[in-house]
Amino acid sequence: MATRDSLIQVTDLKKHYHMGAIKALDGVTVDINRGDVMVVIGPSGSGKSTFLRSLNLLEEPTGGAIVFDGVDITKKKYKDAAGKTVKLDIDALRQKMGMVFQHFNLFPHKTILENMTLAPIKVKKMNRALAEEKALQLLERVGLKDRANAYPIQLSGGQKQRVAIVRALAMEPEVMLFDEPTSALDPEMVGEVLDVMKELAREGMTMVVVTHEMGFAREVGNRVLFMADGMLLEQGSPEDIFGNPQSPRLQDFLAKVL
Repeated sequence: MATRDSLIQVTDLKKHYHMGAIKALDGVTVDINRGDVMVVIGPSGSGKSTFLRSLNLLEEPTGGAIVFDGVDITKKKYKDAAGKTVKLDIDALRQKMGMVFQHFNLFPHKTILENMTLAPIKVKKMNRALAEEKALQLLERVGLKDRANAYPIQLSGGQKQRVAIVRALAMEPEVMLFDEPTSALDPEMVGEVLDVMKELAREGMTMVVVTHEMGFAREVGNRVLFMADGMLLEQGSPEDIFGNPQSPRLQDFLAKVL
């Protein structure tokens, strides 16, 4: 049920392919509250990434509703506070949702500083000097201020992913979406990325994280969703999910990954 703390309400979300033969999402309903660190776990092919990418319409749902900041973003038009019909501005919406992918998606021909300032200058029309000042502050926060003039090829995978995170933060999003942010990294680089995410969680950033890192889910998440076969089978606190799993499917999954 939606509360005043609700940021995103997902209701009966469906994503079908091939005339419904493949149900990537099959009726997912969940509320994401401000300040939540919601961790989504489940076997490969369970619909986790499809769910995450649907939240900012990188995947267009087949059915259901996604209400973000009071607006159902699955509709092309909506009524504003004054009752006037307004066309949904998907680009403005995505500015409020930072997205971090498995692969870093940095522009290889631009320096780290240029990667950081491109969207604030082009999209938010921010003054270049201000955008650069803010970018350097964010880079300092993740220990990479000294690499501002380097190119992505000169950075390790973990460094690139840290840049990808603060690049998303430069747009001052309301929520951060992480799609398996450590799965493409060498094991020794995973910790440095998770540390940045833990710091964000401590600061109260709303986050939805699809991950295979069960330790992160237990330690940092305040809510855990377990998905399988396109359905949300169980949700609860980390203590509930890991300490007292109810469904046989979740019990079987945890037996394999823990």
